[in-house]
Amino acid sequence: MARGGFCSEWTFEVLVLGLSLCTHQHRLSEMSLRLKLFQLINAVNRWRRRLLRWLDGLGIVAAVAGFLLLLYHIGFDHNEAQILLIQRGYNIVLGLILVSNLAGLTLSTWRVKVWKLRLAELIMIPLVFLLLDQRINFSGFNWLPGAAGSFLLRDIAVQLIIVFVLLVEISTSSLRLSNRNSNPARLFISSFLLLIVFGAGLLMLPNATYSGISFTDAFFTATSAVCVTGLIVVDTATYFTPLGKGFILILIQLGGLGIMTFTSFFGYFFKGGSTFGNEFLLKELLNEDKLGEIFRTLGKIILITFSIEAIGAVLIYQSLDQFQDGNPVGQIAFSVFHSVSAFCNAGFSLLGNNLFEEGFRFNYNMQLVIALLIIAGGLGFPIVFNYYRLFRYYLVNRFRQFVYKKPYEHLPGIINVNSRLVLITTLCLLAGGFLLFFLLEYNYSLQGLSLQGKLTGAFFSSVTARTAGFNTTDLTTMAPASVLIMIFLMWVGASPASTGGGIKTTTFSVALLNVLSLARGKDRIELKGREITNASVRRASAVIWLSLLVIGLAVFLLQLTDGHLGMKNLVFETFSAYGTVGLSLGITSHISTPGRWIIIVVMFLGRVGTLTLIIGFFRKVRSLHYRYPAENIMIN
Repeated sequence: MARGGFCSEWTFEVLVLGLSLCTHQHRLSEMSLRLKLFQLINAVNRWRRRLLRWLDGLGIVAAVAGFLLLLYHIGFDHNEAQILLIQRGYNIVLGLILVSNLAGLTLSTWRVKVWKLRLAELIMIPLVFLLLDQRINFSGFNWLPGAAGSFLLRDIAVQLIIVFVLLVEISTSSLRLSNRNSNPARLFISSFLLLIVFGAGLLMLPNATYSGISFTDAFFTATSAVCVTGLIVVDTATYFTPLGKGFILILIQLGGLGIMTFTSFFGYFFKGGSTFGNEFLLKELLNEDKLGEIFRTLGKIILITFSIEAIGAVLIYQSLDQFQDGNPVGQIAFSVFHSVSAFCNAGFSLLGNNLFEEGFRFNYNMQLVIALLIIAGGLGFPIVFNYYRLFRYYLVNRFRQFVYKKPYEHLPGIINVNSRLVLITTLCLLAGGFLLFFLLEYNYSLQGLSLQGKLTGAFFSSVTARTAGFNTTDLTTMAPASVLIMIFLMWVGASPASTGGGIKTTTFSVALLNVLSLARGKDRIELKGREITNASVRRASAVIWLSLLVIGLAVFLLQLTDGHLGMKNLVFETFSAYGTVGLSLGITSHISTPGRWIIIVVMFLGRVGTLTLIIGFFRKVRSLHYRYPAENIMIN
C-alpha cells in the first residue's frame, strides 16, 4: 500500500510537471506568435510609411510638374500638336494627383487635428475623378451634363486644381522646413529673394508682355512689385498684357504681406498644428508676444487684409462710373488692382500717368479711398488689432450698460505704448505734411485746382509720400522746399509690421524722444508711464545710421553711372527706392543698366531692412555672462 501510495504520488507529480511544462510551452509559443504578429505589424507600418512618403513625394512632383506645365501653357503660344501634348500632360498630372490623394486617404492615420486635410482629400478625389472622366470619358457615362460638365472641360478647371494642390503642398512642406534652429532673418530675406527671382521669370514669359522684356527690366519690375515700391522702367499700363498685370498683382500681394504669412497660415490650416520650432520662428517674424496666438494672428492678418481690400475695391468701382467708360469686367479688374496696390503701399497703377491720368486726376472720391487704403496698410497690423480690441471692448461695455444696466468696466493697458507712439507719429506726419504741401504747393503743382482739389491734392501728397507711390500731381513742377519735405516723409515711411517701408515711424519717434530726454538731462526715455528699453533706442540708432549709409553709398554710385540725370533727381530716386515709395521725378526709365541694378539693391534693402540683413549674416549671441568696466566716450 505504501509503495502504491508512493507511486501514485510520484505519478501525480509527474503529471503536474508535464502539464506545467506543456502550459509553459504553450505560453512560450503564444508569446512567440504575438511577437511575430507585432513584428509583422511593425514591418507593415514601416512599409506603409515608406509608401506614403513616396506617394507624398509623387504628389509634390505632380503639383510642381503641373504648375510648370500650366506656365508653359499660358505663357507661350502653341500650335495644335503642342496643345494636344499639353492636354495629355494635364491628364497625367490629374491621374498622379488622384493616386496621391487616394494614398493619403487610405494609408494615412486619421487624426483629429488633420481632419481638414483629410476633408480636402475627400473632396478632391471625386472632383478629380469627374474631371478626368469628363476629359477622357473612360467610364462611358456623362456624369455632369450642362454647364457643370462644360466648365470641367475647360482648361481653367484643371489649372485651378493644380494651383490648389500646389498651395497645399507648399504650405504643409514649409512647416517642415522651418524650426527653432532656423535663423528668422535669413528665412525672411530668402523668401523675398526667391519670390523676386520667380516673379522675374514669370514676367519674362512671352505672353506676359506685348513685345518682350529684358532680364534687367523684368528683375527690376519684380523687385519693385515684391518690395511694394512702385518704381517702373516700363509702362505697366501699355507694356504688360493682362496676364503680366495679373502676375504683378500677385507679386504685390505676396510681397506686401510676405510669402511666409500665406504659407504658414495655410500650412497650419491643413495640418491642424505645428511644432514649437515653427511657432518660435513665426513669433520672431510676427513680433507676437503670446506663443499660442501665432496662428490666430496669421488668420487675422489674412482676414483683415482681404476684407479691407475688398471694401476698397467696391468703393473704387463705385467712383469709376462717371469717369471711366468700359465693360464691367475691366472696371472690376481696375478696382481690385488699385485696391491691392494701395493697401500694400505699392503704388503700381494701370494708368499711364498714374492717378494724374486725364479723366482720373479730378476723381477726388477715388483719391480719398486710395489714401485711406494707404493709411490702413501703413499703420501696421498690431496697431489695427490693438484698436480693434479697444473698439470691441467699448461696444460690449456700452451694450451691457444699456441692456443689463451694469456699470462701465475700465480695462487698463488695452492700448500699449507702441500703438500710441505709432498713431501719434502718423497723425503728426500726415497733418504736418498736409499743411506744408497745401501752403508750399498752392501756386505750384496745385495751381489751377479748385479749393477741394487743392485740399485733396495736399492731403494725398502727404499720404502717398509715406511709402505709397501714387501721384495725383505733376511732381516735376513741385517747389524745391516741397521736394525736401517729400524726401523726409519717404525716409521716415510707414509703421513696423505694416506693408510699407522706410525707417519706420517708431524709429524716428524713438530717436526724437532720445534727443529730448538728453536735452532735459534724463538718463532714460519715459512715455505715458512707461520706460522705453535701451535695446529699442540702440536699434533705432542702428536703423537710422544704416539707412543713411546705404542711401549715401547708392547716390555716390549713381552719380558715377548716371550723373547726367542731376543730383537732385538721383537723391530723390534713391530715397524713394529705400523707402519703397515709388515716386520719381521722371528719370527711372532713363537710368542706365548698372544704375538700375543699384536701385534694385536699394529697394531690396529698404524692404527687408539693412539691419535685418546684417543680423541674418552674423551669428546671434544669445546672452553675455560678463560685463567690462564702463567708460565714457567724449561725444560733441
